[in-house]
Amino acid sequence: MTDTTITPEGGHESQAPARKATRRGGGDPGTRGRTTIADGVVEKIAGLAARDVVGVHAMGSGLARTFGAVRDRVPGGGKSVTRGVKAEVGEVQTALDLEIVVDYGVAIADVARAVRENVIAAVERMTGLEVVEVNIAVSDVKLPEEEEEETELRIQ
Repeated sequence: MTDTTITPEGGHESQAPARKATRRGGGDPGTRGRTTIADGVVEKIAGLAARDVVGVHAMGSGLARTFGAVRDRVPGGGKSVTRGVKAEVGEVQTALDLEIVVDYGVAIADVARAVRENVIAAVERMTGLEVVEVNIAVSDVKLPEEEEEETELRIQ
């Protein structure tokens, strides 16, 4: 293909051949390739979002919290933000099961609703996955007179 320009005198002036724009790849660069999100990533996001809700005292069953407390004391063990959270992640959807301990005196239905809303919003915003369900099991109630086990720091 050659571009032609018409001169004011009515003549034709030939120019260099027109170049076609070279298009590399196909379509939007953001759609090239596949992104996979591990179950553990969704579990961490959901665990942190659930803990942010007022009225949630802890996550996980009594046994899981006991093992977690032991692991937390081991140097390098670190806190597990996924305790009490189980996720099933597909290509475009995810489903979550959460086990929580609530503070005494809170309306459990309201806390569960707030946890569900917060978890869905956080997971969908951060991962782009559709959350199809969030099942919540309340495994315990933290009574005011129950004291938390305090970790003692010993200086040697």
